[in-house]
Amino acid sequence: MNADPPADNLPWTELRRRMVREQLIGRGITDEQVLAAMASVPREEFVSARLRASAYEDSALPVGPGQSISQPYIVAYMSEKLEVAPGQRILEVGSGTGYQAAILSAMGAGVDSIEADPQLARAAQNRLRRLSIRGVRFHYGDGSLGLPPASPFERIVVTAGAPRIPPPLIEQLAEGGRLIVPVGSAERQVLLCVVKRGCRTTEHPLIPCRFVKLIGDQAWSA
Repeated sequence: MNADPPADNLPWTELRRRMVREQLIGRGITDEQVLAAMASVPREEFVSARLRASAYEDSALPVGPGQSISQPYIVAYMSEKLEVAPGQRILEVGSGTGYQAAILSAMGAGVDSIEADPQLARAAQNRLRRLSIRGVRFHYGDGSLGLPPASPFERIVVTAGAPRIPPPLIEQLAEGGRLIVPVGSAERQVLLCVVKRGCRTTEHPLIPCRFVKLIGDQAWSA
């Protein structure tokens, strides 16, 4: 992989270690699988060349019109709250750059990622192929409707804010499954953890957050 040198001249691997140590462990992330994945996936490859020197800053970064890559802490936090076990099948709603899917793949999961923007989906697919990251299948479509042909999923993660929990995602969640989704207004949301047991679901509010809007039939209109 060819990459410009970091702004402070530290190797990328050291910047990743520092990110894990200061931004993740320092803020309470303890899942060893999550920490190892965040230390191994090259975040600098998931941002534009002009922002590459900022890849390991504690902030979200723009990746296109109305799109962003979440700050490392949020990616790690959502991954930890999913409680991923190797071999599980995960649906990711909102592929973005493919970074979250790459982290989940590094944790040993099989990921189906659905994206409403075909250009983003193709770019993410090409990026993961170039980085030899396997175990992720990309799909183009309305993520608020989930991916019925591939369901049920043991875990579902939504990387865009919705006005409510999309009912199709609950339907496609396996027994005992967990769904992590930001719910609220277009400007502010709360990250929810939804656990499905039998015909009942329980919702656990986690932390306030702000994501781009989830566009779709069961979410925000374009």
